Amino acid sequence: MTENRPSVQQRGIDKVSRVPVKFPMTDRAERLPKPNWIRAQFPGTPEVARLKKILRQNQLHTVCEEANCPNLGECFGNGTATFMIMGALCTRRCPFCDVAHGRPLPLDPNEPIALTRTVCEMGLSYVVITSVDRDDLRDGGAGHFAACVSALRADLPEIQIEILVPDFRGRAEVALDILSQSPPNVFNHNLETVPRLYRRVRPGADYEHSLTLLRQFGERCSGIPTKSGLMLGLGETSKEVEAVMNDLRDHGVQILTLGQYLQPSLHHLPVERYVDPEEFNNLGLAGKKIGFSHVASGPMVRSSYHADQHARAARVGFQPVLGNLAP
Repeated sequence: MTENRPSVQQRGIDKVSRVPVKFPMTDRAERLPKPNWIRAQFPGTPEVARLKKILRQNQLHTVCEEANCPNLGECFGNGTATFMIMGALCTRRCPFCDVAHGRPLPLDPNEPIALTRTVCEMGLSYVVITSVDRDDLRDGGAGHFAACVSALRADLPEIQIEILVPDFRGRAEVALDILSQSPPNVFNHNLETVPRLYRRVRPGADYEHSLTLLRQFGERCSGIPTKSGLMLGLGETSKEVEAVMNDLRDHGVQILTLGQYLQPSLHHLPVERYVDPEEFNNLGLAGKKIGFSHVASGPMVRSSYHADQHARAARVGFQPVLGNLAP
């Protein structure tokens, strides 16, 4: 399998210097101190090392590593990971994200096989697959998602698969045609933030387009739950978050994740505020009232953290995961 990591990649200031809405580098002395409810598990355990070895042997990437997820220690320690296919370079420059920007290499046709082998070695029953944005591909990478899903189902017919997809900007119809032929068990696409902040937080993306993508997949594959997530602490208000939650329900989304944005480096978007656990609780309860089948709402919640539990809860009825329970 060909190593899918080009020599040139942009991170930090090199990545965000060309975003449309400029912002200054955070002064270390003015950076908001993290409150005591922001805590992550130490990532230097033997199980973490074992899992990293398996991933390197199969030349696979995880979003856990590439985006420096704070929950890496816990997830890897429990033998779970969110696989990031199609390489480690993204064609977008989202200033909240720590995944590197650059010109990706061609797709590796052996990646679906390597992914299946790795999932078998890990003994997983639930797998989350995500990707970088691939605006260089005519289908946005949908065909590669479908190939990975098909390869997993061929060798592991009982496997539960969640895909966390990009927005397939300009290619949504083609992408949905492909994905609906090899559907996952859960279809996830994150809105990330409220529409007022889109140009600042998700340059190149469109709020209404993302909502439509979620709705159209749900219409094509009506038995498969759709899912989305938001980061809080980027300058949004609770009323704006509740409005987005209503938009998601109006577009048929059943599963919601809400978590605290954490700044990857001083060059990324600053944290405007740390949302306290009580506010997360209240938003989770508001989600229950408007009909989400499952809400995970807490400071350390991430879109694919405990994804298997989210999916099970969605199938058996609403069981909110609130406050500090969930990263």
